[in-house]
Amino acid sequence: MMGIKNSWKLYRHYISIVVRETMTYKVSFFLSAVGQFLVSFNVFLGIFFLFQRFSHVKGFTYEEVLLCFSIMLLEFSLAEMWARGFDAFGGIVRQGEFDRILVRPRSTVLQVLGSRFELSRMGRMLQSVVIFGYGIAKSDVDWNFGRGLTVALMLIGGTALFTGLFMVYAALCFFTLDGLEFMNVFTDGAREYGKYPVNVYGKRMLQFCTFIVPYALVQYYPLLYLLGRVKNPAYAALPLLACLFLVPCYALWRFGVKKYQSAGS
Repeated sequence: MMGIKNSWKLYRHYISIVVRETMTYKVSFFLSAVGQFLVSFNVFLGIFFLFQRFSHVKGFTYEEVLLCFSIMLLEFSLAEMWARGFDAFGGIVRQGEFDRILVRPRSTVLQVLGSRFELSRMGRMLQSVVIFGYGIAKSDVDWNFGRGLTVALMLIGGTALFTGLFMVYAALCFFTLDGLEFMNVFTDGAREYGKYPVNVYGKRMLQFCTFIVPYALVQYYPLLYLLGRVKNPAYAALPLLACLFLVPCYALWRFGVKKYQSAGS
């Protein structure tokens, strides 16, 4: 218990350093946040124009798709904000900085997490909150405590899922000295195609997103409960199963650490 408390205290210290450094250049931070907002806004425009032509997609209305998109975007933004150190891990390996991380008496995961904290992602998070609020106001969802809890679990499970994917991306750097670009299909790509419920892409994709990389557990299935299309409350708890995805991701990370050889920088 004391170890967890000390780790949390150290992580907060890491974040405070990064935040102070970021706010030293306030104009740069503001422009970066606006840029993140505008990039995601383009995706929103794509949804908007699509529904000007069609009234629904695979049975989902415009407002329901906005709920799906905003939750997925917020999940990704939260993970990218706090797990950005894994996404930039290739540079840490190439520059030999991981050697210093290894000799410190702290968890390697904690140190990598604390190395980067993307506060500018708040621009993207702000947009997801605004879109989510609009979706709530315009949809016919009967909101209650259970559905509010479902959204909270979706955010927790989705953040854990994307964090695991960033960890896999970092673990691959132990063997390639650089991240493999195909991993962007599972991170940035998921943010893009995750704007629609997974079942619109077909049965095979739904199976892949249920049993291989469990996007559907933090998006499609709890969304069905959220919209009242299924009554089984177990659907609301499925995002917690997605947290188990961190186990094989962490195992791959540990395997990479054991196989690591200095980059020689």
